[in-house]
Amino acid sequence: MITKATLEDIPALAKLINSAYRGESSKKGWTTEAHLLEGKRTDEQEMTEIFMDPKNTILKFTENEEITGSVLLVEKGNQLYLGMLTVSPELQNRGIGKKLLAEAENQAKALGLSSIIMTVISVREELIAWYKRHGYVDTGEREAFPESGIHVTVSDEPLEFIYLEKKL
Repeated sequence: MITKATLEDIPALAKLINSAYRGESSKKGWTTEAHLLEGKRTDEQEMTEIFMDPKNTILKFTENEEITGSVLLVEKGNQLYLGMLTVSPELQNRGIGKKLLAEAENQAKALGLSSIIMTVISVREELIAWYKRHGYVDTGEREAFPESGIHVTVSDEPLEFIYLEKKL
């Protein structure tokens, strides 16, 4: 079931997001960034800040009262920014990500927005291909990967974000 996350969900969301993107647990799934980055993907403070902005919504996918997927949606002008699409590493390839993506598109349409945009690390070819299979296209826009004390780069390849967009 997909519903809007609340402040009470922050500890579970932070744990889920970090488990899917970084560290040993993330290597059980195909969406890991552990070979590119060390450190945490997010923390409870950042998640709280996200919830405090009224332009942000986090949707959660819940099974058996456990949050097993989530996605961040941010209203940006006439577009919806999609970020941190997350599925528990043990449950990937079961359609949860597709369901969250479809619900994000429904939300954007309900808001009357023209498209969904996102950034993906350029070397994440398998993930980029997955989004392209779902109708997203590379806009050609690039952005440097942000330097941060949280995100520690371990890749020899330079990292940058590419922008993907799906017109609605």
